[in-house]
Amino acid sequence: MEKLDQTDLKLLKLLQEDSSLTTKELAQRVNLSPTPVFERVKQLEREGFIKKYVAILDPEKLSKGFIVFCNIRLKQHSKEYGHQFMEAIMGIDEITECYNISGDYDFMLKIYVPNMKYYQDFVLNKLGTVDSIGSLQSIFVMGEIKQTHSIPLGDVPVK
Repeated sequence: MEKLDQTDLKLLKLLQEDSSLTTKELAQRVNLSPTPVFERVKQLEREGFIKKYVAILDPEKLSKGFIVFCNIRLKQHSKEYGHQFMEAIMGIDEITECYNISGDYDFMLKIYVPNMKYYQDFVLNKLGTVDSIGSLQSIFVMGEIKQTHSIPLGDVPVK
């Protein structure tokens, strides 16, 4: 499967919107029988187009609705400090996303915590223990406007 066709793209779009759709439901929506749809989805999984299936939880209902983006600047730009930082943040549950970025900062983290007091403790007692961090800047989310978890597929080349 070098390139995707329109049916593959439609399957990916449908699964991004609702990964709990059954093969039968997918087949109805793409006008194919269940067997070829099952085979296509399995091939998309094998080839890495579909990484995994997840449930998207409501952070408010779980008392984790305080979202912070934290920009990190390392003490030094060295392989040792970079690896030390990446290894440390992989073990911190509150950090749900981490990006290596360009510009004034080296990394951007997305953090879910219950409230400001918890975040203060988190910065002091968790991030504060990561030796490779030189400085950080916190950006507090006041409201979430759009969160789709979807990759735009409109301009993906097709066979």
